Amino acid sequence: MNLDDVIIILCRPGGSGNVGAVCRAMKNMGLSRLRIAGTPKDSINQKEALERAVHAADVWEKTRFFGTLEEAAAGCTLLAGTTRRRGRLRKQVSLDPRELASWLEEKPGTAALVFGNERTGLEESELDLCNIAAHIPASDAFPSLNLSHAVQIYAYELFRALGGADRAPVKGAWVPLTRDETGELTDAISGALASLGFYRHPGRHIQERFLRDLISRAGLTAREGRYLADIFAKTARMSRKKDE
Repeated sequence: MNLDDVIIILCRPGGSGNVGAVCRAMKNMGLSRLRIAGTPKDSINQKEALERAVHAADVWEKTRFFGTLEEAAAGCTLLAGTTRRRGRLRKQVSLDPRELASWLEEKPGTAALVFGNERTGLEESELDLCNIAAHIPASDAFPSLNLSHAVQIYAYELFRALGGADRAPVKGAWVPLTRDETGELTDAISGALASLGFYRHPGRHIQERFLRDLISRAGLTAREGRYLADIFAKTARMSRKKDE
């Protein structure tokens, strides 16, 4: 399964702004298929929805509307109903967002994540149509999440599990120095210290080993390594000018 195989279904959403915020949360994480059940399109304030969608107007424009969840689920291989409630008539097994995303990773077909109304959540009849339940662990003091926030959490875990993160390089990603690069940085710092007369007594190799291990554990990036080397080099140059 990949991100294109995931559908978000909102059952009876009451807030136009929330619908727009859901569009934004979905687009942030590479999801684009939104279906709404039980809430007519003309009852949603499009202006308010688009204001909250920000740059995800395309998700809103492609949203499909249905009278019931059963109609909205047409063509789906399985449905995961999101709920924090348990009971005799509710699902006895529930996965958290990360577990659900991992479980879906190896599943073929099309999966829908089903979210209930902001105030009342999924009705028992709606959850009964779902094949599995999912929940977001939260504080007992206030376990109910905003609709768009809940969608964002599930969407993030799906994004990571279904390969979205692999296709979204981040500028400035943390890539630590290699062993060879760490050795070069250690030599540069040691050389600068030597030019300052730091090693007047035996023990330079011990200090170099200390620096190498410290730099390795710190996980410096190439840019950070160059910056650190420049500090020591500049210090050495300033010292030489002072002695001239």
